[in-house]
Amino acid sequence: MSTENGYIFELNDEVTRTSVNFKNRYGITLAGDLYLPKNAGDKKLPALAISGPFGAVKEQASGLYANEFAKRGYAVVTFDPSYTGESEGEPRNTASPDINTEDFSAAIDFLGIQDNIDREKIGIIGICGFGGFALNAVAADKRVKAVATTSMYNMSRVNAKGYFDSTTPEQRAEQLEQMSLQRWKDAENGEVAMAPQGLPSEINGDEPQFVQDYFDFYKTDRGFHPRSINSNGSWTATNSISFMNMPLLTYIDEISPRPILIIAGSEAHSRYFSEDAYKAAKEPKELMIIDDAVHTDLYDGGDKDYIPFDKLESFFNENL
Repeated sequence: MSTENGYIFELNDEVTRTSVNFKNRYGITLAGDLYLPKNAGDKKLPALAISGPFGAVKEQASGLYANEFAKRGYAVVTFDPSYTGESEGEPRNTASPDINTEDFSAAIDFLGIQDNIDREKIGIIGICGFGGFALNAVAADKRVKAVATTSMYNMSRVNAKGYFDSTTPEQRAEQLEQMSLQRWKDAENGEVAMAPQGLPSEINGDEPQFVQDYFDFYKTDRGFHPRSINSNGSWTATNSISFMNMPLLTYIDEISPRPILIIAGSEAHSRYFSEDAYKAAKEPKELMIIDDAVHTDLYDGGDKDYIPFDKLESFFNENL
């Protein structure tokens, strides 16, 4: 549902939403939303930071998750990542394995200094590409007590190796050479060139199923937002360079002994990212596969309420 204020969901009657801003340690101001339960009173609340999917904005899936968790008694901050949406950062539509990881820790900074939040009870949910950033952030940021991901992408791996690790060394070298030469063009022109849009404006039905699924979310009233790169824009032409050279999940085993919950759809093209992250992590950990769900069904629930909010709530209730 597209609503008048640009959010793809209706704000729950039991929830308040306030626009907030906070800086990451690189000095970039992030634009966020703080969701709170109306009936909280003066008690200190457990809290979550939520972001994703990769190329999305806070008015889409992360806000939908936050709305649900605030109804269930959590304080939740969502945010537009650096260089995207309403957050600062130039050039626009840029991503970084380091800075986007830092964005999560900046959200933890923000939550931990709020008077109504218990800083000993803070967790993270990462959706899609921000699932990988979430795991990377929690490995280093020991303030976070528990982390969950849904439809997780490892953005380093998919950029460096392609889907299902199908990129050959020769193809990788060619991609890096093209982007390296593009940097000279950008320097000569004084501006950064943009890549083509990731999704077509129309589809005819013979595209790969995951492209059709993305189109159904980002390009229709179901999930469209004008500030979402996936809905209405493109990344810079050199965006992949740092991801191809900096593996995100190198230290995933250092999340332990804090718990991890990894959730993926059984029919998701991205399922292998979640399964491999689960294998690499140490206990305590849990992998939950949602029957019949595709990747984007965990953005907004799809047509069968696929997002396991009860499971997520019990996970954080137990571990925060």
